[in-house]
Amino acid sequence: FTWYKAWVQSIDQAKTGLQATLIIRHPDDNKLYVNFDRDIFQLIREAKCLDRMGIEIPESAKIALMQEDKFKTFYRQLNWALTEYDRIVAEVIPVTAMVLRPHFKDMEWKMRPGMTTLTWTSLNIDPYINHVHSGLKKLHELVISINDIIENRVEKNLKIVSKTLLVDLPENSSFTVSDFVIMQQSHIAGQSRLLQGKNVEIENAVTDLIQQIATYQFESQTEGVPEKDISKLRDHYNHFMYQALLC
Repeated sequence: FTWYKAWVQSIDQAKTGLQATLIIRHPDDNKLYVNFDRDIFQLIREAKCLDRMGIEIPESAKIALMQEDKFKTFYRQLNWALTEYDRIVAEVIPVTAMVLRPHFKDMEWKMRPGMTTLTWTSLNIDPYINHVHSGLKKLHELVISINDIIENRVEKNLKIVSKTLLVDLPENSSFTVSDFVIMQQSHIAGQSRLLQGKNVEIENAVTDLIQQIATYQFESQTEGVPEKDISKLRDHYNHFMYQALLC
């Protein structure tokens, strides 16, 4: 059959897609994508149909057919990993993006073999994927912890500070000037203690935040967070504390 001969000849061409690296970075959006040639799945589907029809299929097609489940599993796991990576990137609070840059650089180092040396015929794809998944879990835990500190220990306290009033003006009450002064002194003393406590809580939270970022263990030779970036983060929250006091 002419069509059969043409199909047999197309097998080797389709299988060249298995020599591609696992992951590729798109030049337009700079994002990472699974680099799998869909013609391989088309080849496998066609081989299945011919086999059911009782038509002999070449040995090279049989080999691809036998690896169908493996290819699909690897494709699914890699696709999940890249989707998860994008999701973690999207979860980063903008003010922490600069200090987390080395952490994401380290994560991309873990993924680099899939962009440079590993192909779909490599024997160590499983351990590579496990390594990437483990790295994503570790990175995600860091981002979650950082976001929790910022949302529940920093920003929540900043809101309390911004809503704290240093003057107490009771409605429907009359009082002498001296009573008013005594009442305000007592109120201010109490509110000052509150503000001082919140200031300490925010300072401790920022210190814990920086500690988690600075002590993260890199697997690559990535340099740690520059001191100037850490100083910018401290200055950012010092500024917002000052603004909250002025509200």
